[in-house]
Amino acid sequence: MRRDESSGRSAPDPEAFYRPTLYAAAMPPESRLDLVRRGVQEVVTEEGLRDLLERVPRPRAYVGYEPSGYVHIGSGVIIAEKIKDLVAAGCDFTFLLADWHAMINNKLGGDFDSIRACAKYFEDAFRALGVPDSVGFAFADDLVSGSGYWANVVRVSKSASVARIKRALTIMGRKEEDAEIDASMLIYPAMQVSDIHVLDLDLALGGMDQRHAHMLYRDLAPRLGWKQVVALHTPLLVGLKGSGRMDAIEAKMSKSKPETAILIHDAPEEIARKVEKAFCPPKETEDNFVTEVARLILLPKGPLRVERPAKFGGDAMYKDFAELSKAYGTGDLHPKDLKVAVSQGLADLLAPVRAYFARRSENLEALRKILAA
Repeated sequence: MRRDESSGRSAPDPEAFYRPTLYAAAMPPESRLDLVRRGVQEVVTEEGLRDLLERVPRPRAYVGYEPSGYVHIGSGVIIAEKIKDLVAAGCDFTFLLADWHAMINNKLGGDFDSIRACAKYFEDAFRALGVPDSVGFAFADDLVSGSGYWANVVRVSKSASVARIKRALTIMGRKEEDAEIDASMLIYPAMQVSDIHVLDLDLALGGMDQRHAHMLYRDLAPRLGWKQVVALHTPLLVGLKGSGRMDAIEAKMSKSKPETAILIHDAPEEIARKVEKAFCPPKETEDNFVTEVARLILLPKGPLRVERPAKFGGDAMYKDFAELSKAYGTGDLHPKDLKVAVSQGLADLLAPVRAYFARRSENLEALRKILAA
């Protein structure tokens, strides 16, 4: 335990939540910066990130997830790849399993035992996706048990208006008016801000849906005398049905709605079935689930091969999204051919995940029973 300077009370020691990271000190600064920025939609701020990497050999970084259902390719693959980049760039990384947050958000019926069982599955899922052993997994319960934690939640709440807190409720997938029914939801953003402080972070990772929480921390940190953090935001993968008129956060893949998502342990035939039915309008890449999977998940790993009969142009290889987008936009690449290629690409990419769960299925099976109840 350490002393919380603002309260004089004991608080969790951030060192307890990190594991040593092997970092090649000889890595050129620009290479390190490129690794951290790769695949992100937004950095807040670029100048802050450059300064951080120049000053701190091993920045403290984290991502937080509510254990609330199955892990899908949007939240799983995209974030796992970014964690690997950050570890390679020398970050000491913690994955926070936000059990208290999930309870407040009424996930899995608000049952804490079910949430903790799901958290064990989450650790399996991200290990299966290749998250390094140097990444430590911690429960939010480990943080809130510290005597200074709730004092920090109160300080955050005292420093922000109700209107400002309500605007951050989108981090929960909630609307502002939801707090009128359950007042505990107003605590949630203040808890996420406090998590960042208690973990003594330098960098906070999350999807674009977590932007409000990170900006709330950045806005309040100077008033509270807390150090500033850099925020990295990855793009959100649209759901299988596209977004229509919904905004990006509402339309994203959801772990609590398996019908909108491809799960990381789906069998190849299940992947093919879901992709075949996915929204994929001809010649349009905007709001197109299939082209977005190619852009965000498959092409960063290497070229995408499309196999087709000679009468339809023969096999094709697309090395990047610019090439694929051009061919798709002109109609040279048909949606059906792209769907088959993306299905196969996902099945191949996720083969190690399926193999992992074939060996270690107990936590996945426990979650299945909870979700089937």
